[in-house]
Amino acid sequence: MPKLNLHRRNTMTSLVSDLSCTELTTRLGPHHDPVTKRQPRSPYLTPKAVEKRWQMLDHTSAQSQLLDPHTQAQMTQYNKNIENFIGTVKLPVGIAGPLRVNGLFAKDDYHVPLATTEAALVASYSRGSQLITQAGGASVMLLNEGVTRTPCFAFYNLADAGQFVAWVVTQYDNFRTIAESTTRFGKLADISVNIEGNHVYLVFEYVTGDASGQNMVTISTNAVFEYILHHSPIPPLQAFLDGNLSGDKKATAQTLRSVRGKKVTAEVNIDAALIEKMLFTTPEKMADFTRMTTVGGTLSGSIGINAHYANALAAFYIACGQDAACVAESAVGITRIEVNQHGGLYASVTLPNLMVGTVGGGTSLPSQKASLDLLGLHGHGNSQALAEVCAALCLAGELSIVGAFCAGHFSRAHHKLAR
Repeated sequence: MPKLNLHRRNTMTSLVSDLSCTELTTRLGPHHDPVTKRQPRSPYLTPKAVEKRWQMLDHTSAQSQLLDPHTQAQMTQYNKNIENFIGTVKLPVGIAGPLRVNGLFAKDDYHVPLATTEAALVASYSRGSQLITQAGGASVMLLNEGVTRTPCFAFYNLADAGQFVAWVVTQYDNFRTIAESTTRFGKLADISVNIEGNHVYLVFEYVTGDASGQNMVTISTNAVFEYILHHSPIPPLQAFLDGNLSGDKKATAQTLRSVRGKKVTAEVNIDAALIEKMLFTTPEKMADFTRMTTVGGTLSGSIGINAHYANALAAFYIACGQDAACVAESAVGITRIEVNQHGGLYASVTLPNLMVGTVGGGTSLPSQKASLDLLGLHGHGNSQALAEVCAALCLAGELSIVGAFCAGHFSRAHHKLAR
């Protein structure tokens, strides 16, 4: 076996060894010099406040880019979405498609807007979309919906925790009435209990209509939380609105078998001749690649197995006004690629954690609404269809990138489009 090179210093060792103890202490120690530039106290978006922020920043060239005349004319539309506003960032938007979706809710050929700075990304998703469309489209099914918030309570001992739970289970109808009094669209669908020693975690699961729903469930659960604190016969020693069991903006294994947001699965069967024509490879090679990389993903400790859902989701979420931080949880899922009984390719994706909405959040901001309008999916009654399009887009990306690796085109495409 080849010998490992153990003489190379790591980055931290290199940096620290080049500084004396005094220099290191000086650099890393606290500094109490007066702050020379302070923001205006008010975080709100008003023309006067924006002007004061730019006076403080004193950077004319940056201001001309971030606060261009078009942004100035529209800036009041951002007042519910941002604090300490100074302008907007412009990202290139491309379209991938046509993507034929044969879903329970989405049934059309879609041209999907993607906002990204990564060259080759839109081209890859567009190629996968066209492949799916030529194969007759992706079959897509919304499987489940639910958004959770998980308040937690600490007690002196297990006996107190048990008495608390015994009271909680008698209050479900009351909790539902309180939670739903805070929202016109949210419905409390389920409550479950988790006990860990003298800690109790309550899992509140909601259906949130066409909104992504994080703020909705927070407000609703807080109303129940306050009721519990004032009426529980066993007062908790400590209590917090969320105990980090919900998986909010984190990749967690629990959603693989359950749901957070919208759970969607998509599949397609593609003839071997079409795979060879468009991806320059074979179903057998793509299946072999998938098996080997599934083992690699398992060795790495990956939660779920997929090639790059995050690429599609980040670009899609930013273009369409979704919460981009939710990519951390939404990118959990399973991709399968196999040779079907006719010698063609079977491919499927299952994403249990799509946090998408067509109302609320950033969906009504000018550019983001325009992207949803391109899809014909802005507003009430469209969130399930948006989730199905999102899953089909991820399927397109998996097919394209696996095909590129199998044909030896992955590096070539990035060299051609990104250099």
